[in-house]
Amino acid sequence: MDIRNAKIYGKSKIGKNAIFGDGVIIGYPTAKILKEAKTCGLEIKDMDFEGASIGDNAVIRSNTTIYSDVKAGVNLRTGHNVLIREETHIGDDVLIGTNSILDGRTVIGDHVSIQGNVYIPLNVIIEDNVFIGPCAVLTNDKYPIRSKSDLKGPTLRRGASVGANSTILPGVEVGEGAMVAAGALVTKDVPPWKLAIGFPAIFKDLPEELRTLNNI
Repeated sequence: MDIRNAKIYGKSKIGKNAIFGDGVIIGYPTAKILKEAKTCGLEIKDMDFEGASIGDNAVIRSNTTIYSDVKAGVNLRTGHNVLIREETHIGDDVLIGTNSILDGRTVIGDHVSIQGNVYIPLNVIIEDNVFIGPCAVLTNDKYPIRSKSDLKGPTLRRGASVGANSTILPGVEVGEGAMVAAGALVTKDVPPWKLAIGFPAIFKDLPEELRTLNNI
């Protein structure tokens, strides 16, 4: 793997020691840029737009696409076939697993682990030291298609953990250090340091040995 394997658009900035797999795309143009290019009769390579910013020591595996106006800190790691849409800001030491989708306008803190096949919609906040298990789904639209929505996604506070195959509904806040059990359906805010378990989820006290922040 080598940075030369990537297709890089716009004025993208790549930090030192980056490693890119085959088929990686960095700074992919948004729909607005594509429409502007068509209107002006320009090739994308001739367009002047911001691109993406990727910090030092990134490892971006094959067929990952990172849009323009994405900013990532140091030590970003992705699995294969990851999609990161525009206006996503990613902190340091973040892992985004294979086949995961980040649909944009999301803020991710430092030391975050997002496992494979996770879906993260628009307008999500993920604070430091959060863990999201495989196949978890976050949502941002209470009544899709049927009514207008402000598309407010969940907020995952510092040190929260989200189990595999769980679903978190729009606007829900998972409190600091809280845990969402595997397969849970979370329909309302989870208090700090509580366990959300069940379908729909109910809240229980976390065992004392689990009342500590994730070590990511």
